[in-house]
Amino acid sequence: MVILESFEYVDDHRAGKIVVELNGRLNKCGVISPRFDVGVKEIEGWTARLLPSRQFGYIVLTTSAGIMDHEEARRKNVGGKVLGFFY
Repeated sequence: MVILESFEYVDDHRAGKIVVELNGRLNKCGVISPRFDVGVKEIEGWTARLLPSRQFGYIVLTTSAGIMDHEEARRKNVGGKVLGFFY
């Protein structure tokens, strides 16, 4: 299982970059463009659509509480925009 070890925002005085360090093997990752709005009740549907299994992989969301995975967003009861996914 892939585990997010750390991430860092790099300000290049343009759009910026996010550098992600993973601890484990990465099978597939993707970026979702345009960034679709996702409510808390819709997270389960996006999980079924993008991930191979309910317990395998992560969807990355940007929310009003910051950037987080779909599990943390569900725990905090916040929605946001889908940035991408990996598993």
